[in-house]
Amino acid sequence: MKSAARRIVLETLGWILVVAGIAALVLPGPGLLMVFAGLALLSQQYDWAERRVEPVKERALKAAAEGVETVPRIVMSVVFALLLVAAGVLWIWGPAAPGWWPVDESWWLLGGWGTGATQVASGLIALAMIVYSVRRFRIRGDSPD
Repeated sequence: MKSAARRIVLETLGWILVVAGIAALVLPGPGLLMVFAGLALLSQQYDWAERRVEPVKERALKAAAEGVETVPRIVMSVVFALLLVAAGVLWIWGPAAPGWWPVDESWWLLGGWGTGATQVASGLIALAMIVYSVRRFRIRGDSPD
């Protein structure tokens, strides 16, 4: 019984990571990394996922290395990650709509604290990935291959 429950939990988490990772490819967040993590979990159950883990891992590492190739890229990545955290804090704080807001106040900062928490988490994950990438690819000089 325990193994069946474990399998269901890991499979569910794997699918959540794959779907969230695909969404994060176009939204803020480490999309390829999440897809890789989800596929790694799903590869324990499915052969098709096992075949796709390595190519996605290679693409994720290559993208991470390219993201820290130059100082301006690092600076911009850090700035945008911090802006994402700041936006999340604003959402959590939930100030009243400003006077210039043209529509009903209920449309100001939609989603409330849940949206804010997601933004803060995404920004912190992005900062952690930047630190990891800088340490691995710039300081240690590892190759993404």
